[in-house]
Amino acid sequence: MNSRKLLKAVKISKSAFYSYDEHTQEFDYQDFKIIDKYFQKSKQKHGIRQLRMAIERSEGLVFNEKKIARIKRKYGLETQIRKKSKIRFFAKNKLEHETFPNILERDFSQSKPDRVYSTDITQINYGNKKAYVAAVKDLCTKEIVGKSISNRIDLNLTTTAINRALRRLTSEEKKKLMIHSDQGFHFTHVSYRTKLEENGITQSMSRKGNCLDNAPIESFFGHLKDLLELDSCKDISEVRKEVTKKINYYNHYRPQVGLKKMPPSEFRRHINF
Repeated sequence: MNSRKLLKAVKISKSAFYSYDEHTQEFDYQDFKIIDKYFQKSKQKHGIRQLRMAIERSEGLVFNEKKIARIKRKYGLETQIRKKSKIRFFAKNKLEHETFPNILERDFSQSKPDRVYSTDITQINYGNKKAYVAAVKDLCTKEIVGKSISNRIDLNLTTTAINRALRRLTSEEKKKLMIHSDQGFHFTHVSYRTKLEENGITQSMSRKGNCLDNAPIESFFGHLKDLLELDSCKDISEVRKEVTKKINYYNHYRPQVGLKKMPPSEFRRHINF
């Protein structure tokens, strides 16, 4: 349909249409001059919201943000965005997150309890929902000494698991302890690092992308998933009960060949006897 037929269909004359278009252009230009005044005054740094507030405060005019955006786009008023400093970005990132060398170096055979812990997080599914388990494993006794279950994979997940593991130990025992993890953000975060440092705990980390460097905790997660029965779980509280039940079974009743056919808790008593 050509323009003449279109105007006829909507019952608008050609002269009225072009008159309306000219008025629109004129209004846009007048608004542009006001917007451009404050845009240039800001040295082309003000965005839409800042322009709207500046015009309202100084001119007493209320401009719709969509209108300011349209006119800026129409007349090519491009805001000069300040580039982020790469130096500041990497400095901030290093402050918040820091990795540590692999001190453990796969020396998983430990002869004394509470000297080396392995920790990580795994995802489990129930219904169409997800839950997360953080666990801390003693490499000598194979015992799970700390755990946390949540439907959120946040810093509190790992903090809770570590706190439960550490509350069993004296200050002197903590100073003899090493905790090994991967390089996930939970373990590189300043809050986690500070927690270990304040307790005199040595921190060790797997090489990036190498799950074999933290094989003991991965092995436990495999066993845990074999034991879990989550089909009947309807919410996170029921998941917590099921995970806790199976970890208790793993710690107190499930014998292991490498522990002289004892479960972890019994083996701990055996070596401490």
